[in-house]
Amino acid sequence: MTPRDAAELVRAPAALTVLGDTLAGMASSPGRGPARRRVLLPVASACLYLGGMALNDYADRDLDAVERPERPIPSGRVTPGQALATGAALTGAGVTLAALGGGRAALTVAVPLAACVLTYDLVAKDSRSGPLVMAACRGLDVLLGAAPTGVRPALPAAAALAVHTLGVTVLSRGEVHGTTTAVGTSAAVTTAVVAAGTAAAALARPGTAPARGWARGGAVAAAAAYAAACLPGQLRAAQDRSAGAARSATRAGIQAMVPLQAAWALRGGRVEAVALAGASAAAAALLRRRGRVSIT
Repeated sequence: MTPRDAAELVRAPAALTVLGDTLAGMASSPGRGPARRRVLLPVASACLYLGGMALNDYADRDLDAVERPERPIPSGRVTPGQALATGAALTGAGVTLAALGGGRAALTVAVPLAACVLTYDLVAKDSRSGPLVMAACRGLDVLLGAAPTGVRPALPAAAALAVHTLGVTVLSRGEVHGTTTAVGTSAAVTTAVVAAGTAAAALARPGTAPARGWARGGAVAAAAAYAAACLPGQLRAAQDRSAGAARSATRAGIQAMVPLQAAWALRGGRVEAVALAGASAAAAALLRRRGRVSIT
């Protein structure tokens, strides 16, 4: 298995979009906690995501042989055993890093998060509960960042990312055979609701710091950028209904998580979190362009 094959197996560029989950969770938390250790939490989040992608392809290897023969396993570039070992190792690393970065509190979130990832990949993906399980993964990922100092303040951010993920996941089911007008429209409505709720939450937060005013303005702008990134593709998918339109809208939905994460980080007044999320998004774009690795 070459490095490029491994990157394609785990959807390496997309993993950079999950770093903002834990950063948004940290920003929502009132306490700072042991900063030097908490930096491990975004890394733990990325490991769990990468492991989930490897396990996803392991579980889908027979279906991909028919629908997506160019993927690493059906093309013969990666063996099923290699994919399984990669997924298991990365999942274990993610849980371990969460414990190191946030102690027992983070572990109580990381274990259910890992369980949700495994459940989605191996059991729930093709069931009606699949999108809900995936949404739970994203919500728990946000809470992982807040775990060391308390998850309660991060619940609104977790809910926003989870609801967005629910809409994107439902729409992604049409990536091979096409979608429906109802699904595309529902995804667009979901995006509009999440964007409006995020902006309202930012404006409603009390101004307790000198930078709070511009931070709130930045959060509203990020919420608008999130909607602008998502809505066009989803509305197009509602009209077009083709597999290509669904894939394009799904890709846009994944990338739009970055401005949504930034909006919640700004709401918490954490500019450094926004800077890191932006740098991660730029790195992901560069990796996709140079390596031509899919994120879906």
